[in-house]
Amino acid sequence: MIPAMPAATASRQAPRQASAAALRFGRVAAMGTVAALILIAGVWASWRTAPYVMLTKGRETGTIEVTRCGADTCTGPYTPVSQGSTARERVVIDRTVAVKKGRSYTVVVMPGSDEVVRSGPAGILYSWVPMGGALLLASVVVAGGLRRTRAAWVMAGTGIALLTAAFVTI
Repeated sequence: MIPAMPAATASRQAPRQASAAALRFGRVAAMGTVAALILIAGVWASWRTAPYVMLTKGRETGTIEVTRCGADTCTGPYTPVSQGSTARERVVIDRTVAVKKGRSYTVVVMPGSDEVVRSGPAGILYSWVPMGGALLLASVVVAGGLRRTRAAWVMAGTGIALLTAAFVTI
């Protein structure tokens, strides 16, 4: 038979258990908030170009032949493919590792500007690269702060898959 715990010992352990529970709740709340903010920032950064690339119906689509590249951007003439789109002598595309002088790319014109973004599978995946990075970063927070290793591995795997697919298609 197990001896009963003295009343004085039981009364000292109750505040410790309550403070440990409060600390656990605070850690989960803080790390959950950080992980959510990281994911929201990833979606926010990706959403700058994603709707134009993914929802192309009714948008100006065409091709750009890159003729000149600067430090951050490349330029070239725009040839329309969709109805209602007008040819332009010069449009601007962000300079990335995949954009090379002398090559042509299928693009979508950003409304109200002379800026274009790549379209097709490469453009879609490239627009979601910030989300892939956010998934990788948030997976560390989920694993370490929330101690949810399975969810963290799923997030990290999804982020790696997205970044790898973008790298392969570009």
